[in-house]
Amino acid sequence: MHPVMLLPSGADTQALRKALWHYRIGHRITDEAEGQLLWVADPRQHDELRAVVERWERGEPLIREQERPRRPRSTQHWAVVLRQVPITALMIGVSLLIFALSGVLGDLLVVALTIVPVGISGGQLVYGSLADTVLGGQVWRLLSPAFLHFGWMHLIFNLMWVWYFGRQIELLQGSKTMLLLLLVAGIGANLAQYVTGTVLFGGMSGVVYALLGHVWLMSRRVPNSGFFVPQMLVVFMLGWMVFTMTDIASTVGFGNVANEAHLGGLLVGLASGWYYSSQRRKA
Repeated sequence: MHPVMLLPSGADTQALRKALWHYRIGHRITDEAEGQLLWVADPRQHDELRAVVERWERGEPLIREQERPRRPRSTQHWAVVLRQVPITALMIGVSLLIFALSGVLGDLLVVALTIVPVGISGGQLVYGSLADTVLGGQVWRLLSPAFLHFGWMHLIFNLMWVWYFGRQIELLQGSKTMLLLLLVAGIGANLAQYVTGTVLFGGMSGVVYALLGHVWLMSRRVPNSGFFVPQMLVVFMLGWMVFTMTDIASTVGFGNVANEAHLGGLLVGLASGWYYSSQRRKA
């Protein structure tokens, strides 16, 4: 998001917002001490946005009747949205596909995606070493556990936050940054969990905490960057992470939580948020 201009504090901007969305101009209006600050998502639409605002200030019609298109189909709308955030959409799509296939293939799919190959011998769980697994060419296992989910609530909770945070990062910093965060946070979180001696784990939670840390630091250190996360959401998610690390969590049914993956992902996100925010502040 890029700041464009200040509007009067008490101005009714409903018609202006409607016109801007009509012309497909991504924007946001925030309340500031000096007035209402108007932002534009794409700086290439700066002049087009100003032209609409000038007509609004003069009280002229913002949308001519002959320009009013038919309401686009919802499928067309979602197609446009998904094209803007391909990595975020891919993360969600792959997670949903694997979750659906696991219902058909069962453990065969799960053991193909765990961080190391696992099996049963003599009634006990056996598994290979990570070094042998990677050197043997099964490099995908470093990331694949992030796409495993063990229940609807696990899946929905993670993908909801991937969509919320991922869209911000991809729209404001690009798909390359989002892809890099996925790889580094996903692999980092998985390795953090693996070194504790756990091999049967999965979920996008580590990546979610990385996205949270990244967006939170960007919003705090570069207030005009367009990033936003409610402080109460930050408190809730950090509180939840701490709660699942306590003995109380296991007594109420939350014992099998990948705590180290959460912490590892959060550290990756804080590091990336600090780096990118520092670069933005220097610019």
